[in-house]
Amino acid sequence: MEYYNYIKSLHLIFIITWFAGLFYIPRLFVYHIEAAARQEPERSILTTQLKLMTKRLWYIITWPSAILASIFAFWMLYLMPAWVEQDWMQVKLGFVVLLYAYHFKSHLIFKEMQHDVIKWTSNQMRLWNEGATLILFSVIFLVIVRDAINWIYGVLGIFLLAAMLMLGIKIYKRIRSKSPDA
Repeated sequence: MEYYNYIKSLHLIFIITWFAGLFYIPRLFVYHIEAAARQEPERSILTTQLKLMTKRLWYIITWPSAILASIFAFWMLYLMPAWVEQDWMQVKLGFVVLLYAYHFKSHLIFKEMQHDVIKWTSNQMRLWNEGATLILFSVIFLVIVRDAINWIYGVLGIFLLAAMLMLGIKIYKRIRSKSPDA
């Protein structure tokens, strides 16, 4: 147990770097989608660079961070097995499963983009980008507040956050349509 705080610290560090990757990869996808609509030679130059950036982000930061965050999480659960029986931890683990589903879907999008297969619009990808944000907010509030959380208000708060994110995206889309450099 004397090492527990070190394990917890490493878990949090890799959670942060994992989310950094999950926040940034859809932005790179947006840029890739928009670059694909450009004329040559700009299109080739941009897409080549964006493929390299996404590959490095995905394989050097995001995947290793996900794996290490999970290893340290399992280690903490091994040290504190009673946590698994607590309601908040079961809900948190549900969000972790959702986070991995988001991660795997992002991986599929990554693989498509590496082969210049573009199935998403830049606006759809901007919406996709908010998935990690919603999961992060949910997990942080759940872990910090734990049993004191009023589930009804918590769920309503997440839906309110999602609505605010959607509104922000719509406002940004309007601003961007007026000024293509935004």
